[in-house]
Amino acid sequence: MYKLIAIDIDDTLINDQKEVTPATQQALEAAVAKGVVVTLATGRAYASAHKIARQTGLNVPIITYQGALVKNLLDEKVLYERYVPLVAARRLYEFCVERNLHLQTYIDDKLYTREDNQKIKDYTELNNTEYFVEPVFSKVIEQPAPKLLIIDEPEVLDELIPELRELLGSEVHITKSKPHFLEIMHHEGTKGHALTFLANHFGCDLSETIAIGDSWNDHEMLECAGLGIAMENAIPDLKKLADYITRSNNEDGVKHAIDKFILNVE
Repeated sequence: MYKLIAIDIDDTLINDQKEVTPATQQALEAAVAKGVVVTLATGRAYASAHKIARQTGLNVPIITYQGALVKNLLDEKVLYERYVPLVAARRLYEFCVERNLHLQTYIDDKLYTREDNQKIKDYTELNNTEYFVEPVFSKVIEQPAPKLLIIDEPEVLDELIPELRELLGSEVHITKSKPHFLEIMHHEGTKGHALTFLANHFGCDLSETIAIGDSWNDHEMLECAGLGIAMENAIPDLKKLADYITRSNNEDGVKHAIDKFILNVE
């Protein structure tokens, strides 16, 4: 009997039209009616994620910023929070200035960028997020941030990862949420850490949890959950470590997983 399900949003819960289908919505409601805690686990900011959570009728804590913030939907109480260490944030900022890399961050759930460019425009179009341009970005870097994000070509980011791991050290967690997005959090700001926290919060064992995702930033929660499920549209590396592969996000893959493992219908 599974007691807790953590579901990624983009390319997992929502289809390519950015919608939760009626069929998936009904499956979520059926799982909740059976006493299962259904939560979201996303790289999105809380401000963006909570809109989808409320649309789907959820009223539990949700995992946001890749796991750096777990916050109640009902009273917006913060249950778990990890900020990027300030020394690492400063180093990253200086690195990005030297390399002329696009860097953005979130402060108090608001998105800040160094400059207004096509990268920030494309990014905010994906999740309908407002953003603020702060030319004196060094002021922003000094404030507590759950994550910082570099946007560039996938091959550029792949080359940056080992450099940044050496530069920033073990106090940070570096992951790609999408091919063009490189995200930097506190080393305990992962979906795996957040899922572990929530399992404890709700008094269930990790063996009684399910995690569903599609990207590499989901691998920690798939690995620590009792049942790790990858979408059919997931990246190959995630599929390799998953316990089960469900249908794609355009074929109600989340509903299929809930039907099979929670509702016991095929």
